[in-house]
Amino acid sequence: MKTTIEIPDPLYRQAKIQAVRNGVTLKALVLAGLEHELGLAKGSPESQRPYFARRELLPEFRRLQAAGAFQGGRDSTEMISEDRDAR
Repeated sequence: MKTTIEIPDPLYRQAKIQAVRNGVTLKALVLAGLEHELGLAKGSPESQRPYFARRELLPEFRRLQAAGAFQGGRDSTEMISEDRDAR
């Protein structure tokens, strides 16, 4: 995913210099910093999993799910197929 952030000039210069010293791109330096800040080891299986796979349920939703509130419902693909067949 691409994003745009504003980095103050002095910080940008320091980051660029550090990237050159380390022989990496600024992008690689920023990604390593994010992984470090998030507690993910570079190249760890957790950091390789897509965002949607790392999401956690909200506590309210988790409680409802544990109580069985979402069981016995119909599959949305089944409902869409029935709707298309009816046309």
